[in-house]
Amino acid sequence: MVAMKGTIDHTTPLFMAGTRLVPAGILILIAAMLWGRFSQGETVLKQPQGWKAWLWISLFALVDGTMFQGFLAEGLQRTGAGLGSVMIDSQPIAIALMSAWLFKEVIGVWGWLGLSVGVMGISLIGLPPELWSSIFHGGNVGLTFSWAGLFNNGELLMLLASLSMAVGTILMPYVSKTTDAVVATGWHMILGGLPLFALSGIYETHQWTNLQWSDSFALGYSTIFGSAIAYGLFFYFASKGNLTSLSSLTFLTPVFALLFSSFLLEEVLSPLQWTGVSLTIVSIYLINQREKIGGSFWQIFRPNLEAAPILGESELTIVESNLGKEIETNLEMINRPTDA
Repeated sequence: MVAMKGTIDHTTPLFMAGTRLVPAGILILIAAMLWGRFSQGETVLKQPQGWKAWLWISLFALVDGTMFQGFLAEGLQRTGAGLGSVMIDSQPIAIALMSAWLFKEVIGVWGWLGLSVGVMGISLIGLPPELWSSIFHGGNVGLTFSWAGLFNNGELLMLLASLSMAVGTILMPYVSKTTDAVVATGWHMILGGLPLFALSGIYETHQWTNLQWSDSFALGYSTIFGSAIAYGLFFYFASKGNLTSLSSLTFLTPVFALLFSSFLLEEVLSPLQWTGVSLTIVSIYLINQREKIGGSFWQIFRPNLEAAPILGESELTIVESNLGKEIETNLEMINRPTDA
């Protein structure tokens, strides 16, 4: 995010978005070919075959390629790098909801609490401050800001980018059923980046005339490390692991982005936005550590449950037998005749 923010003033957003995708997709396909992931094997699927495989990849490309990178680049023009990174990596909230619905992943009480906190945090970050001012002071929202200009809000565009990536992550298990995950990632970046270049050619001008040598380095970093390596690894693991827990790890990104944007770009967040950032970080921690927190909470408030012995079926039989013998003995003592 910091590298892109420092470059975007010298280029155009859609062109930069396409640059992050197409070259990175080519690099991923070259790496996949060198690693033998194009070949047919017991555990490795060959590259896309048939209309069904290409349909899934095309849908994946539209959502996670064109829409995600397009919204991201346009939103980055209207917001800071650190704040934008927080908005992008809020996608675990949406992924958790969709994973619970589609894949029956267990969220639990602490997960739902984390989602609730996350919704509040993202709302404080993304919605215009004029809206919150109107809500807190009981004013007329329609008089304080324009709903028509809401899509010019950078935080909202970042939120749309986050939702696009969340949907793309949910699509990966379906895509990987027909194509190798790494190969599919490369093809979806190429297919998703071409429309961005086309839109840039139609609506943008002077895409590269003002670029400097430092911008070339920043774009190269964003393409190789921010796209090719990061995308390849993330979607490879997304095809195999728990989507809710995996996606929560991506929230480490905005922690570094906020630090670097403060030091390198001198970006400053409002107190309301810092509150939202804090709540969002807490929410992601609750989602990712929900099972551990739940286990610790149960041990604290039910200490005697773990200490109590758990009897098996054979042990219960012995206890019942001994208890029956004790009862019979007591009855015999009561009914025994006395010497008198």
